[in-house]
Amino acid sequence: MDTIFTRGPSLNNRLALALALSVLLIFADHKLAAFQSTRVYLNSIMSPLQYLANLPSVVLNFSAQRLTSRQALVAENNRLIDQNLKMRERLQQFDILQAQNDQLRKLLDVPVEPKVHKMVVELMAVDNNPFSQQIVINKGAIDGVYRSQSVLDDRGVVGQVMEVGSTNSRVMLISDVTHAIPVRSVRNNIRFIASGNGSMDELFLEHVPHSVDIQEGDMLMSSGLGKVFPEGYPVAQVQTVVHDEGRPFATVKARPLAQLDRLKYLLLLWPEDAPRQPEGSALRQAAGPQED
Repeated sequence: MDTIFTRGPSLNNRLALALALSVLLIFADHKLAAFQSTRVYLNSIMSPLQYLANLPSVVLNFSAQRLTSRQALVAENNRLIDQNLKMRERLQQFDILQAQNDQLRKLLDVPVEPKVHKMVVELMAVDNNPFSQQIVINKGAIDGVYRSQSVLDDRGVVGQVMEVGSTNSRVMLISDVTHAIPVRSVRNNIRFIASGNGSMDELFLEHVPHSVDIQEGDMLMSSGLGKVFPEGYPVAQVQTVVHDEGRPFATVKARPLAQLDRLKYLLLLWPEDAPRQPEGSALRQAAGPQED
């Protein structure tokens, strides 16, 4: 009876045949380059599969690089914001010192400005009371903040601290109707009192006699009287001067130099005679390396 499957060559014969064919193919490929086009074709077919196999690794590496780059950019941006604010504050003082030198004040009569510590803070909230011009910042008593402390932005005086909590503080803007700040003219050193009227873009100079030399465009800076605001920081610029002889005083309006309606980053000042000095760790954490 015939079997269903006929018996083929033995395993030894098959192995010998396979080895002979392999050697022949290797010799033909090495000496004659017979399979070069075939290898190119096979590589072209396998290339998409290789890219697909490497795709998860590429995606993970790209995501990690993007995350690292974003964190580095955020840190660098915060550092540059702090540095820019402190440099703008220093530039304000340089402008005032230059104006003082232009007035030919004797060098020995110029008082030495005390060393001032600085801390960059951020706006947290704005008071929604239409009759109050106040904001909340993100630093408080644990950071050394104290009542009546001076607050600035990159252009000029913003206001003073009115209430201090443990981690935040409330600041009254110079535009508040209950706020007043002693100022003096950069041009001729005449002293005035600048009061708020509830409008963020306008201050009033109180009790200005008609005979006083004041002009539109005069720059007003803090005079240092009252020991609340340090001397020499820009406050406002005179906008209008109206002399009505029917009134006992001239009507003088000034525009605050600080951008009170678009505050974000602010600067707290600690003069040497401040009632409470901030700890060094608090300054480093909030404002970065000191540049005093």
